[in-house]
Amino acid sequence: MKKWLSMLLLVSMTASLLAACGSSNSGSADKGGNEAGSGGTKKVVAWAWDPSFNGAALKIAEDLYKKDHPDFQLEVIDMAKTDLEQKLNTNLAAGVKDGLPDIILVNDPNIQKYVTAYPGTFADFKEKVDFTQFSPYKVDALRIEDKIYGVPFDIGVTGMFYRVDYLEEAGYKAEDLENITWDEYIEIGKVVKEKTGKYMATINPNDEALTSILLQSAGSWYITPDNKGNFVDNPAMTETLRVYKAIADSGIAKPVTGWSEFVGSFNAGDVATVVSGVWQIASIMDAQDQSGKWRVAPIPRLNVEGGVNASNEGGSSWFVLEESANKDLAIDFLASTMGSSTEFYERFLTENGGVGSFIPAFSSEVYNQKPEFFGGQAIYSDFTRWSTEVPGISLGMYTQEAKDALKNELPNILNGADLTQSLANIQKHFEQQVQ
Repeated sequence: MKKWLSMLLLVSMTASLLAACGSSNSGSADKGGNEAGSGGTKKVVAWAWDPSFNGAALKIAEDLYKKDHPDFQLEVIDMAKTDLEQKLNTNLAAGVKDGLPDIILVNDPNIQKYVTAYPGTFADFKEKVDFTQFSPYKVDALRIEDKIYGVPFDIGVTGMFYRVDYLEEAGYKAEDLENITWDEYIEIGKVVKEKTGKYMATINPNDEALTSILLQSAGSWYITPDNKGNFVDNPAMTETLRVYKAIADSGIAKPVTGWSEFVGSFNAGDVATVVSGVWQIASIMDAQDQSGKWRVAPIPRLNVEGGVNASNEGGSSWFVLEESANKDLAIDFLASTMGSSTEFYERFLTENGGVGSFIPAFSSEVYNQKPEFFGGQAIYSDFTRWSTEVPGISLGMYTQEAKDALKNELPNILNGADLTQSLANIQKHFEQQVQ
């Protein structure tokens, strides 16, 4: 039995026990706080993490929706991401629907896992939203067979943030960073290190963010669409790990061991570039003394067929539970705001620094703003343009298991192990994880 299904069995037993203990009170409440029998209520309940970002976005949507639906009410229940996922899995595995919300935030890599493990649990939005208005790769993450689950939310389209002063000191101009390969990036990094004493980037052997960015830029992933390991006989995977090792071997990357060290490296001015998602803007701007010294270029590309200078890191989407007493209202709320409103995305960017994948919003003045911190570059316009170039992929059911298998072998790869044998080892370890 798959590891995922084994976990579901465990949480199912736990939930069944909890449900039995609380059965005497089961009629008092429903849907995460709505009163029982409240099918006609104008209120919907949503679960989300990060109230200053995800919760704030829901409040913007509520403000907009209430213009035409003044009786509408939204209750946002904030909880940590891991707690939300555990509670959802526990209830669904046990078939306990009482206490669940109408709307729930889902991390994109978990989409197929949830939909496959819990068939019939989530509502189909295919006929409710014009998905041609969104960046294709974001929609691909929601599409399973002939249905599209949920509404796309924030994205993690990637860019190469760089210190213009360091690059100029090393003899490079902005155009020298446009549409380059990773091998060219490494060579530039060597010159930067020699001329300025600064590292080109960071590297963390315990984090798979960079390998994920590289893989998706070539339209590939750790697993195949049918959830098989995708490590052996995969040119994009082989090239990804070759580049990763080349960066480590070149001496251009500063070793870091966690998020704090990673952010500290560029806030302290130790590195010349940061390859990351658009959401990294806020962390970079924390170093106000560096205002005007940063720019953004497209990420480097893998030298393989289908490789492009665009990728993604992170992102989430909004789901509605199929058996919600307020399903139609919840669907209409999301479809009318995040699913079709340019005003929502303008406010989301202005008030929370969030970038979505709703293409009609990309031409608005808000997306064309030119922050002084980035030297007057229209960075949001650039990021949204790159988002339309990101290859769509199937994230599958076992992304985390595949990443764990990779990280288990990564130290050997960095220490010079034969790459072909390492890829076979990763494939075998992944298969053992999910069997």
